[in-house]
Amino acid sequence: MEPFIWLALLAVLLVIEAMTAGLTTIWFAGGALVAAVVSYFGAGVVMQWILFLAVSLILLIFTRPIAVKIMNKDVTKTNVNSLIGQKAVVIQEINNLAQTGQVRISDVEWMARTFSDEIIPEDTVVVIREIHGVKLIVEKA
Repeated sequence: MEPFIWLALLAVLLVIEAMTAGLTTIWFAGGALVAAVVSYFGAGVVMQWILFLAVSLILLIFTRPIAVKIMNKDVTKTNVNSLIGQKAVVIQEINNLAQTGQVRISDVEWMARTFSDEIIPEDTVVVIREIHGVKLIVEKA
């Protein structure tokens, strides 16, 4: 009877995954499948639960990052994230110690800082690497 309970759990988890399509329960469905197989071959309840949890966690840790990367490869960055990697022009000298610096990109002015204490003069072209709040983190192009 235990294999059927695991298979029922597998079916429920797959239905939830189909409804959400957010890679939330598929890892546990894999664990339930393994637990159903070992249950069929006579493994005890404790072994079934251990394998269910172990396989689910292993799938979650090792395959989720790959699956997320594959699913999100065609997603276009929008809003502020679309600025990362673009070039901007320094319109006020960037000096982290003096807490000064501005850049212009697409007719919009942003506060800017660098990763290091490097001073970047006006009219220098920089590349946007990160965004922290309302500040662009840049480096020379």
